[in-house]
Amino acid sequence: MAETTPVGQEIGEIIGFFAVPSAAIIKISKGTLKLGDHLWIRGHTTDLKETVQSMQVDRADITEAKTGQEVGIKVSQRVRRNDKVYKISP
Repeated sequence: MAETTPVGQEIGEIIGFFAVPSAAIIKISKGTLKLGDHLWIRGHTTDLKETVQSMQVDRADITEAKTGQEVGIKVSQRVRRNDKVYKISP
């Protein structure tokens, strides 16, 4: 049976999306986000699991984002504003 409710810690939400390159802007509201973390992005029409491969703040590569930061990550498909972002176990 497929999981429908994300398990893990909610760390933020999507505040923007760019189609080229396929990237999401996440507002971190709780905790931290590091390279290699596993995410589950959920919304009304979004259900995406991603591993953080690259992150940027103001076009500069970073390895960790903290509460209050807005960070860009590459994603494999479209995500939408207000989608919730959860950090999950692999």
